[in-house]
Amino acid sequence: MATAAAASAAELEADPKAGPEAEGEEDEAKADGARRKVFTRAVATATYKSMGPAWDQHQQREEGVSESDEDEEFAMASSAESSPGDDEWEYDEEEEKTQLEIERLEEQLSINVYDYNCHLDLIRLLRLEGELTKLRGARQKMSEIFPLTEELWLEWLHDEISMAGDSRDREHVYDLFERAVKDYICPNIWLEYGQYSVGGIGQKGGLEKVRSVFERALSSVGLHMTKGLAIWEAYREFENAIVEAARLEKVHSLFRRQLAIPLYDMEATFAEYEEWSEDPVPESVIQSYHKALQQLEKYKPYEEALLEAETPRLAEYQAYIDFEMKIGDPARIQLIFERALVENCLVPDLWIRYSQYLDRQLKVKDLVLSVHSRAVRNCPWTVALWSRYLLALERHGVDHQVISDSSKELEELRSAFARALEYLQQEVEERFNESGDPSCMIMQNWARIEARLCNNMQKARELWDSIMTKGNAKYANMWLEYYSLERAHGDTQHCRKALHRAVQCTSDYPEHVCEVLLTMERTEGTLEDWDIAVQKTETRLARVNEQRIKAAEKEATLAQQEEEKAELRKKARAEKKAQRKKKTRGADKRKADEDNENEWGDEDEERPSKRRKLENSVPAAAEAPEAPDLAAETGLFGKSASADDTPASKQKERAAAPKKDVPKVPHDSSKDSVTVFVSNLPYSMAEPDEKLRPLFEACGEVAEVRPIFSNRGDFRGYCYVEFKEEQAALQALRLDRRDVGGRPMFVSPCVDKSKNPDFKVFRYSTALEKHKLFISGLPFSCTKEELEEICQAHGTVKDIRLVTNRAGKPKGLAYVEYENESQASQAVMKMDGMTIKENVIKVAISNPPQRKVPEKPEARKGPGGPTAPRQTYGARGKGRTQLSMLPRALHRPSATGAQAENGPASKPAATASEVTEAPKMSNADFAKLLLRK
Repeated sequence: MATAAAASAAELEADPKAGPEAEGEEDEAKADGARRKVFTRAVATATYKSMGPAWDQHQQREEGVSESDEDEEFAMASSAESSPGDDEWEYDEEEEKTQLEIERLEEQLSINVYDYNCHLDLIRLLRLEGELTKLRGARQKMSEIFPLTEELWLEWLHDEISMAGDSRDREHVYDLFERAVKDYICPNIWLEYGQYSVGGIGQKGGLEKVRSVFERALSSVGLHMTKGLAIWEAYREFENAIVEAARLEKVHSLFRRQLAIPLYDMEATFAEYEEWSEDPVPESVIQSYHKALQQLEKYKPYEEALLEAETPRLAEYQAYIDFEMKIGDPARIQLIFERALVENCLVPDLWIRYSQYLDRQLKVKDLVLSVHSRAVRNCPWTVALWSRYLLALERHGVDHQVISDSSKELEELRSAFARALEYLQQEVEERFNESGDPSCMIMQNWARIEARLCNNMQKARELWDSIMTKGNAKYANMWLEYYSLERAHGDTQHCRKALHRAVQCTSDYPEHVCEVLLTMERTEGTLEDWDIAVQKTETRLARVNEQRIKAAEKEATLAQQEEEKAELRKKARAEKKAQRKKKTRGADKRKADEDNENEWGDEDEERPSKRRKLENSVPAAAEAPEAPDLAAETGLFGKSASADDTPASKQKERAAAPKKDVPKVPHDSSKDSVTVFVSNLPYSMAEPDEKLRPLFEACGEVAEVRPIFSNRGDFRGYCYVEFKEEQAALQALRLDRRDVGGRPMFVSPCVDKSKNPDFKVFRYSTALEKHKLFISGLPFSCTKEELEEICQAHGTVKDIRLVTNRAGKPKGLAYVEYENESQASQAVMKMDGMTIKENVIKVAISNPPQRKVPEKPEARKGPGGPTAPRQTYGARGKGRTQLSMLPRALHRPSATGAQAENGPASKPAATASEVTEAPKMSNADFAKLLLRK
């Protein structure tokens, strides 16, 4: 791999030979200056190269300049340096600003060494300035605290390679490579490592070193489907370049090993092997090649998903890991975990899953401990990773000296507790304004160890005093924990003192603390101690009761205020509604007045249609014999009879249709225990008895299937299924939600709700379930299998239920049940807001709202007593029409009624209340109506 750093390294190797060798401080100073110039030129070269086309123009310009021109330019540059100008002053100002920025960053790191971005800025500035010593120190300090990315390691390695001159520098570069390949799996670093080791082949053991590096690279990234090919090809090229008799067999071996692994561009590798080999390819190699091709087809969907997705591609990596776990190849499982961690190194769950697999499956000591160490370096804030690391150290029998640097175990333990508390205070409480240990579990464990193992109750009491000052004095359980410690390892006097303090400070369960104090004084105290305890507890409980009464009164007042506000809002809405109705009625009245003016106006202004209707109405009132004909002609409300002719005919046809003779079998409630109620069946189902009997006979012997029909003999969509045995009825309940005719069939126990009003058919819990999720916003096309595949990435899924309507169509809702609460909580955080098929879903813990129980009629009372019924009907109930006693001749068809024949369907006839609201007419109006001809 040709890089600017390699070119600079070649110049560096040629530099010492250009001049005579010298000794002493002056020569060392010159050597340092030369290294600095070369390093600065390497950085400039890398910078120009990153400029793209500008770098090509710069290179062509460099090539077009002759040696004489270079000398001339060098002389001009020298003369310019001897006579400082404006450019040099500007350069000095920039350099001074850079130095000040470097000092600021160094000071900031001295305050907070965990500032990642500050480390990056400092390394960048030192690299531009060519400060070699400081740059190495800054990189070394950052690598000790943080794992470095592939880009940072390659930049560091290129800089060190450009300055490496002798074998000692080469060993230093080797050490850097060894450190780089331990942080993350990086194919590019392994490739650079192998190619750099080729440069040292002339040294002692160089050939073995190169082969060792390449073999380790193949073990680490040789299975990488997209980037492993470069390692294989580089290794083969190296072996081809060696003039040895055994090289042919070595190259043959590399080809055969590579062709047995599923990699991209396998076809090209096989063709290259056929061309390179003098002998035909062995049959065993061809079989391995075809098998690898088949495996490649299985892996391609996951690799293509990674290529199409955007960084960090966690979901795609999770799916890939699940696939590899099913296959069970340890090397490939380890590789895919390492690939996922390169982009998701700050995801603790991924580290936990990886380390858990290594702990339970591989159990290789060096590999397991290495992964645990890297996990806590990447996510030092995760307690679970630290605890797993300590368990792994103990499981593999690591010496105590490796775990800690001190041999004084007790002092070391106390120091660890103190450092933990200091870390929580500085890194969690001060930076995030949250308590990292709200229950003070660390201090409780420390106090317990001091009391039980060290017999140091004084230190334990000091720790408990600190615990209580952190806001825990109001909790009864904290005082009782302290009291239990004093009972076990302290004395009665301190127990009594702790309980007296608890009585005064506890605010959540003071009765419990008072009871414990009285119990202790009853068994171990004197009469005087008993009297003091009784007096204190009674005083404290009386004060607590007063506070509770005040709080209850305050809460009741607030509740009453809320009710009054709600009542006011309700009244305001009612007033607004009444005003809207009033405005509507006013508009209707004005419209009716306009109609009256048009209808009762001059003869010249009348419409012909209205004139005809009014003319027809006069004989109806005057000539009695013609009244029936007129009624038949005009209809009940003055409308033409032809408008209602068709509906009336249809009603007659329906009435005349023959009714099916369906025998009605009364339901026997004594057989409810062996009967199930089946509903939500298709109304169009023909012969329900014959369709349902085979389905339910699978549960037991069916005595009778009783479908329910309407009076006209139409199936009403539900039936009763009676069994011979009660066990068969219970077995039939499992058929609930079975698809029948494209609809989910509901099967429930047969229970008389009048005798059991509290019986509920709904079989799912309506309370809070912390291990179950409620998902909304799902696309209607989402299937149960697709949702299960998404949810399994966050834990073990026990059950998934897609909510449908009565027709079996999805409603975009689902319930997902996990194995425990922690998995459900993780899934909520990871899945809430996720996009599935262009739908953004919402995920929450399942907590259905309480169903509102309908009030009984007698319970609906207003402020002044029971409310009156809205409307009183006659003995025959509410009639289909309500007529006023106004003469038919005075009825006026509405404006919409006149257009019913050609326009939309006419509105329902006006009720009595609406007719009475018609404008009043005077005697003159009636006379004008009757005298009109």
